[in-house]
Amino acid sequence: MTVHDLPTASLSNGDVVPLTPNIGAEIRNVLLSVDLPAALIDEIKSRIARYKVVFFRGQDHLDDAAQEGFAKRLGTLVPHPTQHIREGSAAILELDSGHGGRADQWHTDVTFVPAYPKYSVLRGITIPDNGGDTIWANTAAAYEALPDSLKRFADSLRAIHSNAYDYASHRPKATAAERKHYEEVFRSKTFQTEHPVVRVHPETGERTLILGSFVQRFVGFDRFASAKLYELFQAYVTAPENTVRWRWKTGDVAIWDNRATQHVAVNDYGNAHRVVRRVTIDGDVPVGTDGRASIALQ
Repeated sequence: MTVHDLPTASLSNGDVVPLTPNIGAEIRNVLLSVDLPAALIDEIKSRIARYKVVFFRGQDHLDDAAQEGFAKRLGTLVPHPTQHIREGSAAILELDSGHGGRADQWHTDVTFVPAYPKYSVLRGITIPDNGGDTIWANTAAAYEALPDSLKRFADSLRAIHSNAYDYASHRPKATAAERKHYEEVFRSKTFQTEHPVVRVHPETGERTLILGSFVQRFVGFDRFASAKLYELFQAYVTAPENTVRWRWKTGDVAIWDNRATQHVAVNDYGNAHRVVRRVTIDGDVPVGTDGRASIALQ
């Protein structure tokens, strides 16, 4: 099935406002809840598949339980494998800038496990007056932009992803509290997974790049060569024409296809307070263009 074959249902064209030609749309006139009709849930899923990330303003009625209730309509909730979930919730991860919650490296959520999340549902709780935007990139568009020779090369590559990465080089300006959070919480259990660099999307049939900051190295290449290869492919992912930037307001909700995107939280708000809460939906094990699946190494 291609993205153009995906079904439409109850949203009118006026309810869906594309934000860029390649990625992102705002969906209007919808209040998210566990009680949405099945047809509307299917339509939201189809718009996620098409636009990779969709946004809903004015969802101030949601609390943690309602966010989880709605997210369950998209699939099975899965908690973060190492970080603590919010007390009283099933799977909500709070990202609080005051406690190390600044996801300011390009990444796809939790790619250090084989079946990393299918969707992420993020709700804005406390938003700075200025700054704190999030940028998403379309990794299917990035793959399509590769020259044919690079596509063939990427199709043949596999990469090792892990949550035990060089935090100091990734975040040289991190505070002592942020470094402590990384060592004691994020790395409390080490995971390592080998993924194909190119996966075949199970719903759209598109080829998407699996990269991001959890990549340690490419199989068959040392760390120096891997760093150069990573820069080469990542430049296509983060090319401006493949991205969309969202200016958060309190109560906003973003939902993205974690199998076809990367994202980064822009760390430009200094000491202002930023809190967002995320729920992830259980995913499937990626399969490369050669039919080989991802494998857990540790």
